[in-house]
Amino acid sequence: MSDIFQQVDKELLLLQPSYPFTEVTAGFTTKHGGMSSGAFATFNLGLHVGDDRAVVVRNRQRLADLLQFPLERWICCEQIHGARIEKVKASQNGRGAADYSSAIAGTDGLYTDEAGVLIALCFADCVPLYFIAPKHGMIGLAHAGWKGTVKNIAGEMVRLWQEREHIPLADIYVAIGPSIGACCYVVDDRVIVHVDRVLQGEQPLPYRQVSPGQYALDLKALNQMLLMKAGIRKDHIYVSSYCTSCADHLFFSHRRDQGKTGRMMAFIGRKEEK
Repeated sequence: MSDIFQQVDKELLLLQPSYPFTEVTAGFTTKHGGMSSGAFATFNLGLHVGDDRAVVVRNRQRLADLLQFPLERWICCEQIHGARIEKVKASQNGRGAADYSSAIAGTDGLYTDEAGVLIALCFADCVPLYFIAPKHGMIGLAHAGWKGTVKNIAGEMVRLWQEREHIPLADIYVAIGPSIGACCYVVDDRVIVHVDRVLQGEQPLPYRQVSPGQYALDLKALNQMLLMKAGIRKDHIYVSSYCTSCADHLFFSHRRDQGKTGRMMAFIGRKEEK
């Protein structure tokens, strides 16, 4: 079965350009095709993991060249597993693109209605959430690890688009990208208590007990439930089948690689018309 993300070369998977994502550059990188070495081999795009900064910038430049979206037009943020989201503009282009210190601080979601901006966030098991409202020229991207998920960063993006941007729920579409699956993600009661709290009794549960106090958690399913709880239609949510831990031939995985590993990048942007 084909996935909503299609591998187009060794470095890159692109979100398939069917409606509503026809007019955007959106995708997810693999771990191949870069210059990093050791635990970060080879296409590490994270500036915050202990890799050589100059090498990471060269890797990012490689991605910029592949996408034909200049590095100077990227905007990145300091991801802290929270639920803070910021609207960005082209005047902020370049923040966090080549150095971590200039990234937008304490933020895990970005959105914009301007062309010529590539929103780019780093991942290694957490869930990338791609948002688009084609009729309104709005795009967004959020980083949802378990902490951001139970803080409902998915619902927060929807709320902001509704209340701040006056976008009807029926005009919003979301793609849920490659991330760790329930097949590889076992958590304890400390996590599940937060899951139960945010679900507020919603069924079916996105986890199952595998042993006393241990649960296989499906973060993608949980985010889908929270998006639907926020009012997004189920047929407006597209879910990738890729598990970043299982697909060790394609992706870095924080859990599989025991914390010392590189980062993939999720990205979304609209190019300026020539």
